[in-house]
Amino acid sequence: VQLQASGGGLVQPGGSLKLSCAASGRPLRTSAVAWFRQTQGKEREFVAALVGGGSHSFYADSAKGRFTGSGGDTPNMVNLQMSLLRPEDTGVYYCAIGRLYSGMNFTRAESYDSWGRGTQVTVSS
Repeated sequence: VQLQASGGGLVQPGGSLKLSCAASGRPLRTSAVAWFRQTQGKEREFVAALVGGGSHSFYADSAKGRFTGSGGDTPNMVNLQMSLLRPEDTGVYYCAIGRLYSGMNFTRAESYDSWGRGTQVTVSS
């Protein structure tokens, strides 16, 4: 399984960015794809998870009402639209994929078995 994340960049507070994650080697309809954020010296923090290619979504409290996950332009891609960005959203964003199973905890990094290289998001004026 390979994951490719894209869409990071520099944006001012209140701005928007769209992250994309393309997966190869595993169908998204039977997978969960999650976004985690990491800042220097801290563990990876759950941001959002998309299930079944975007049919269901789950968000960290800090992301609710500002971030929206959806299916991408192709069946193997999902997007995370981030709006009303804040400086504390800054970090390296990683997408990860795991096979769906009953009782899966979408917020735990251990639930995912493949990770892509991160993309930097910087929110600063």
